Amino acid sequence: VQLQASGGGLVQTGGSLTLSCTASGGAFRTYAVAWFRQAPGKEREFVGVISGSGLSTHDADFVEGRFTISRDNAKNTVYLQMTSLKPEDTAVYYCGARRGVILSNLYSLSRVEEIAYWGQGTLVTVSS
Repeated sequence: VQLQASGGGLVQTGGSLTLSCTASGGAFRTYAVAWFRQAPGKEREFVGVISGSGLSTHDADFVEGRFTISRDNAKNTVYLQMTSLKPEDTAVYYCGARRGVILSNLYSLSRVEEIAYWGQGTLVTVSS
């Protein structure tokens, strides 16, 4: 499967932004999809993950209810809706996927090494 992340941009503190991760080349509903981010000089960190069906999600602790992951399998797209953005949310956001992840193991996709396919990343800049 090929992934394309989009929707990044410049937003003020407290603003909102929705990122999209669109897939091609595979049976999309069989893939769990995760969002990660990487700030300059830092390691790539987990943001959240959604199961293939969309019925189960997990978020990183720092999200604190500000971000929502959803998906539309008819459009082969996963969304990351971000609200109450902070300057520390500034990063390149990546989506990644892995096929055949069972629900009880969904949180394993919080580890970079568990991602099988990566999108190219989209830059989010939050100004103070």
